[in-house]
Amino acid sequence: MSPSRRKFIQSAPGLTLPVLKSDAGEGSPTAIENRKAGTTDWQLTRVKINEGNYRTSLIEGYASRQSVLPGEEIAFYVSTRPAREFTLDLYRMGYYGGTGGRHLKRLGPLEGQEQPVPEMGEKRLRECQWEESTSLVTPDDWQSGVYLGKLTTVPETESEPYWQSYVIFVVRSRKPASVVFQVSDNTWQAYNRWPVNESLYTNPDGAQAPGVAVSFDRPYGKYVQITDNPLSIGSGEFLLWEFPLCFWLEKEGYSVSYVSNSDLVDRSAIDGADVFLSVGHDEYWDVRQFRTVQQAIDAGMNVLWLCGNSVFIDSPFSASAKGVPNRIIERKGCYGELRQDETDSYAGILGALQSTAPDERKIMGVRSVVPFNGGGDWTCRNPGHWVFGGTGMAEGDSIPGLVGWEHHGEPDPEREDLEILAAGKVWAGGVREGAYSSVIFPGPKGNVVFNASTIFWSQGLASPPGHWVPYSHFSRPHGPDERVIAMTRNLLARALHSW
Repeated sequence: MSPSRRKFIQSAPGLTLPVLKSDAGEGSPTAIENRKAGTTDWQLTRVKINEGNYRTSLIEGYASRQSVLPGEEIAFYVSTRPAREFTLDLYRMGYYGGTGGRHLKRLGPLEGQEQPVPEMGEKRLRECQWEESTSLVTPDDWQSGVYLGKLTTVPETESEPYWQSYVIFVVRSRKPASVVFQVSDNTWQAYNRWPVNESLYTNPDGAQAPGVAVSFDRPYGKYVQITDNPLSIGSGEFLLWEFPLCFWLEKEGYSVSYVSNSDLVDRSAIDGADVFLSVGHDEYWDVRQFRTVQQAIDAGMNVLWLCGNSVFIDSPFSASAKGVPNRIIERKGCYGELRQDETDSYAGILGALQSTAPDERKIMGVRSVVPFNGGGDWTCRNPGHWVFGGTGMAEGDSIPGLVGWEHHGEPDPEREDLEILAAGKVWAGGVREGAYSSVIFPGPKGNVVFNASTIFWSQGLASPPGHWVPYSHFSRPHGPDERVIAMTRNLLARALHSW
C-alpha cells in the first residue's frame, strides 16, 4: 500500500477499517472455543456475608497462583465453617452464545474444614497458610482465559441451605495470541478487605501511606467500592470491569490470550502479540511491568489503555512466606510527580505519597489527575481522526456517562505527536469539576498507543450475564453503545495491521 493511500485510510472520516480474518472471525482459536456449549450456571445464586462487611466464612477460598500455563499445577485452598463437604466447578469465561461461561470440570465432593484467619503481621499483612484442599494439573487443551471456580457447600440434610463463593485465576498461553488481555488483579487485591478490613487503604497512618502490603494468599472478599454486590465475592473486580470486554472480544472472534499483572514482570508473556490491552481499573504496577510495556512499545507493539487511574501506584512484588514469587504487593510510592499542592482538597489524602517511579505518561500519554473520581460524558474533539470512522460523531458530540469512575488527563507536554481525541469535564459529586483527556500517539515503528482515559470504556461494549452496572458520584454509564463498539473495532483493526 502506498504511503499516500495509507495516510488517506488513517484519516478518512466515516470509514470503518476492516478486520483481518486471521485475527478475528470464525477461524480464530477464540471463535472455535466459543462455539462450544456454554452455560449461565457459573453465576452464584446463594451467598451470605456473615462475617463483618466483606466476608463469608461459610465457604471461601483462593488459588495458589494468579496465573498458570497448560500442563502446570494449580492448588486451591478452601475453608468452610462449619466443616462441610463442598464442590468446586471450574468455568472459562467468554461469550459462548451469550451465556458468558463454559463448564470444564467439577472437583469433589471434597472434605471441607475450617481454616485459620491469619494474624496481622508486619506491614499489616494478612497472609494465609491454609492446608491445600485440592489441586489440578491444567489440561493442555484448556484455552487461555479467565477462569472462575464456583465453590458450593454440600448440605447434610434436605432442609439445610447450600452456600457459594468464587475463586479466580488466569490460564495463560504458551504463545501469546494477536491480542493480549491483561486483567488488573493487582488492583483487585489492593482493595480487597478480607478478612476484617485489611487493604492497602486501611492503614491508620493514612489511606495512601507507604509501607503496607497485601497478599494473594487470601480469599477475595466482597467488592468494596462504588457498587454493592455480594454475588461478586471471590471474583475480585473481574465481573465489573474486565468481563464486558472479555465477552465482547470473544463474541467478535478476536484471537485473545490472557495474562495477570504479575506475568508482565517478564516481557516474554506478551512478546509476539500485536496489541496489548490494559483494562478497567489498573492502578497498581510493579516498575518491571512499566519497563515491559515501555520496551514493547519501542519494539512496535500497539497498546490500548481501555482503563482509568492506571499505572498510578508503584507496588513492587515480593515472594510469599513460602517463597512463591510475586504473591505480595506493597505500596511504595507513585508514578510521576505528585498531583496536588497544599491548597488542593486531596492534599491530605495524597500527602504521604512520594514519586518513586517514572512518569506514566511516557507509556500512556496521560495520567491520573485530581480529582481522581467522578463521572462525565466522553466528548469528541477530533472527528476527522480515523478512530471515529463509522461513528457519525461530530465535534462536541458526547457519549453520555462513559467517563468514570476514575480517569486520565494532563497530556504529556513533551510529546508533540500526541493527539487529543476526546476531552471534557468530570463531575466529582458535589465538590468540584475535574477534567479528562483521551489521546492517541504513534509508536516508533508505525504502532499506536491509545488511551480511552476511563475505567468505564468496557461498559460501552457489552453487558453480559452476571455483570452489574457501576454507579459513582451521581453518574453512571449507559451500557453498550454502537459508537464505542465502532471505535474499538477501528483501534483493533489498526493495531492488527489489517488494512
